[in-house]
Amino acid sequence: MTAKPTIDVVVLTMNDRPADFPRAMASLLEQQNVELRVVIVGNGVEPDHVPAGVRAVTLPVNEGIPQGRNAGADALAGADAGEFIFFFDNDAVLPAPDTLAQLVEEGRHHPEAAYIQPRIADPLTGITMRRWVPRLRAGDATRPGTITVMAEGVVLVRRADYERAGGWPGHFFLFHEGIDLSWRLWDLGRTGWYAPDIVIHHPATDPARHAGFHRLIARNRVWLAYRRLPAPLIPIYLVIWTLLSAARIRSRANLAVWFAGLREGLKGGHGQRRPMSWSTVLRLTRAGRPPIV
Repeated sequence: MTAKPTIDVVVLTMNDRPADFPRAMASLLEQQNVELRVVIVGNGVEPDHVPAGVRAVTLPVNEGIPQGRNAGADALAGADAGEFIFFFDNDAVLPAPDTLAQLVEEGRHHPEAAYIQPRIADPLTGITMRRWVPRLRAGDATRPGTITVMAEGVVLVRRADYERAGGWPGHFFLFHEGIDLSWRLWDLGRTGWYAPDIVIHHPATDPARHAGFHRLIARNRVWLAYRRLPAPLIPIYLVIWTLLSAARIRSRANLAVWFAGLREGLKGGHGQRRPMSWSTVLRLTRAGRPPIV
């Protein structure tokens, strides 16, 4: 008999979803044909809902989503660590008891892929938002294929690849950390795979609800470019995103905040610079998304 695959699962909480969080955990713990090792990371709080058999880690302060994920992955590391890590938002729901088993099976079919991205859909409308489709041509959310970025909230990553890549950029706090990790994985010679037939439910929310949204997305764009792009591509990337943001952000006040974040990023703080190779630039371009957009 084939052994069940072991999956380490990292869930973050700030104790602010009293209905969604228990529902998410119930759907997770109902998964079949997989062995789960689950940790809940309280980001600045002691988790208020920890089911039996689930570990808990309490961070003294809110260190942001990517660093919280790193803390959870580290807590489950070691000789008995799972082959995969599943990062799971605590307001998402796995709609079927074999959802994770399906994701692992998809990973078996695509050994070149460091991460498997399911399709995210709103549970009430069934709509998949464009920002959840990890490619440029996002009009058809049901088309599978190789991808170069990820929707970080629900994604399955091979632990060996995650550790080689160095994990999430913890100091980003929020936004664009998935691009940073994806580009690093591609620079290791790996890829990503989008499996839209495997659906996970997540409420369709507006990311702008987060405090500091416009500042963080601008700052982290700069940090991402400085950390991962070859030097000649950095100004191209930043000019393109400055023009796109100026066209998209209608509010003058929000645009002013965005430019403040841009200036903050240009002052430094991006962390270790490990630019991708030009061969990775070519591979990403061939995959449909040159790393300047």
